[in-house]
Amino acid sequence: MDFNSMIANVRRAMSLDRTFYQEVAYDERYNQEALMVVIVVSVLTGIGAFLGGLFSFNFVGALIGLIVGVLLAVARYYIWAYIAYFVGKSMFQGQATPPQLLRTLGYAYGPTALAVFSFIPCLGGLIALLGGIWSLVCGFFAVREAHRLSDGQTIVTLVVGWLIAVILTLIVTGIFGIGALGMGAAFGR
Repeated sequence: MDFNSMIANVRRAMSLDRTFYQEVAYDERYNQEALMVVIVVSVLTGIGAFLGGLFSFNFVGALIGLIVGVLLAVARYYIWAYIAYFVGKSMFQGQATPPQLLRTLGYAYGPTALAVFSFIPCLGGLIALLGGIWSLVCGFFAVREAHRLSDGQTIVTLVVGWLIAVILTLIVTGIFGIGALGMGAAFGR
C-alpha cells in the first residue's frame, strides 16, 4: 500500500470531492486502504487521549484512554457504516452494500484525526469537535454517493445513524469509564 496515495485520497475525501466518493463506492481496491485510514485515525485519537491522561499525571488512565480510544474509534466506524446501511436501505431503498459504505465512510473518517489534539487544554476539545463535524460532512457525501440518495434522505440517514452510534458509544464509554475509575482507585490515582 502506497502511503502517499492514501494521504492524497484522504485529502480528496476531506475536500468533499464527490467523484472520489463515487469512485471509492464502486471500486473494491479501496477496501484495505479505507480500513487503514480508520486504523491510523483511531491510533491518533487514542494518542490524543493518552497524552491527555499523561498531562493529568495518571499513567494508568492514560494507557486505558489509549486502548479504549483506539477500540472505540474503530467500533464507531463499523457502527456508523452498518447503521447508515440499514437506515438508508430500510427507509429510502438505498442502493449501497455494507462494503461500499465501509469504504466511503472509511475515508470520511479522516478529519477525526484532529482528535490527536484533544489533550491541549481549552482548545483540544474544540479541535476534536471540529474534526468530528468535518467527518460528519464528509460522511454526508460518502452516504449520498454510495446509497444514491437525495440530500434530504441522506441527512435523515446520517442523523439517525449518528444518534444511534453516539448513544452506543456513550453506553460503552460509560461501562469502560466505570472500569477505568475502579482501576484508577485500585492503583491510588
